[in-house]
Amino acid sequence: MRERRLMNQINVVPYIDVMLVLLVIFMVTAPMIQTGSVELPSVGKASQTPAEPLNVVVKADGSVALRDAAQDPVPMALEAVVAQLLQMQQENPARAVLIAGDRDARYDAVLKVMDALQRAGIDKIGLLVQRGEREPTTRR
Repeated sequence: MRERRLMNQINVVPYIDVMLVLLVIFMVTAPMIQTGSVELPSVGKASQTPAEPLNVVVKADGSVALRDAAQDPVPMALEAVVAQLLQMQQENPARAVLIAGDRDARYDAVLKVMDALQRAGIDKIGLLVQRGEREPTTRR
């Protein structure tokens, strides 16, 4: 009886067949694919510059002040700030409201202001943050 020898070659014919079938499929379907178009806005259609946001300042003692544009903050009660903001939002609904909390202000006071603004129906609310200054390190 003859011994069977192991075959140490890979039959690549089935792989070539599969590759050719895929090539034919891609060649047939490629012309049928519809290309999408992206409509970019032109400069003439650009909206006007965004309005300057209104700032609500929460101080360290929990008091609230309203600052509009470059003016100094005007201290008010929270209810008065909400009423003033609602009036300003009716005049220009695109104006956002930013809450600026003092470094020593309690987190609870900032959340209280944010909650009051949301309950009043003001949607565009954000938090104003400033990049902290890093203390210089000394190398020895």
